[in-house]
Amino acid sequence: MTKTEIAYTPEKFQNAEQLWFWFLYSKSVQNNFGHHPGSATRRPCELIDVETLITKLYLCGKLTDEQLSVMKKFGDRRRAPHQYIWAENRAADQWRRAMETIEIAAMERDWINK
Repeated sequence: MTKTEIAYTPEKFQNAEQLWFWFLYSKSVQNNFGHHPGSATRRPCELIDVETLITKLYLCGKLTDEQLSVMKKFGDRRRAPHQYIWAENRAADQWRRAMETIEIAAMERDWINK
């Protein structure tokens, strides 16, 4: 592999949570026209690709309204809900199911390391 090939190899995500947090953070930076300090890291997908994937999963019934709500709420907090915190127990279950669904779809697109 040449230096050019190494420099342009996109860095895959480790899991669906990392993909989701990257998406929300990048989207907020894009909306605020701010500087993205991690912009040097190339990813295997664009923001629109992730948005399209989430929309397709929702429209075909693989993601629910409740799951999307939990993903947005805790994504804005930049953390996953914790299953051992009583008030977050149901949200943690919805989060886990949503992340499993997203992870399968993202792995099919080769966005996540297997």
